[in-house]
Amino acid sequence: MDNLVDVEKEGVREPGVSPTAETPSSGSRRKARQAALQALFLIEMNPDKSYAQSLEVFLGNFPVKGKSLSFFLRLVQGVCEHKTEIDQIIQGHSENWRLERMSRVDCNLLRMAAFELIYCSDVPPRVAINEAIDLGKQFGTEDSGAFINGILDSIFLEKYGQPAQEEI
Repeated sequence: MDNLVDVEKEGVREPGVSPTAETPSSGSRRKARQAALQALFLIEMNPDKSYAQSLEVFLGNFPVKGKSLSFFLRLVQGVCEHKTEIDQIIQGHSENWRLERMSRVDCNLLRMAAFELIYCSDVPPRVAINEAIDLGKQFGTEDSGAFINGILDSIFLEKYGQPAQEEI
């Protein structure tokens, strides 16, 4: 994607690369996921603005600080960079649901969690899935948790060859 934040200039790691500094705590990662969901929603709802413009507006109004910032940027950049591939994977695992029919919250949570499952080897798959389910329950509809769980479990099964409830 042309408009992504300059990784070198901003001192942000490439998406999917394990952190070399101190690993963020689970609390800071949860905050990063919540903020990333909101930023992805804003980016999607403003197609006339570039990624960089939308991200600047978001961070100007909702600053992400401390250990959360690096993971937040990794998620948002990663989803935006790999959106086409991620959407194809989600579509392939969602029976009778086109992406256009999904709620924007559910769709962006699926994108974010799929990015973590595929590109973030430092994030345990069950954590990525459980966090997406929890955020779906918090920000989505009554059925979001089960819907998100079903699709992510299917993606996990394809990648690891076993249901997500089992240990890898």
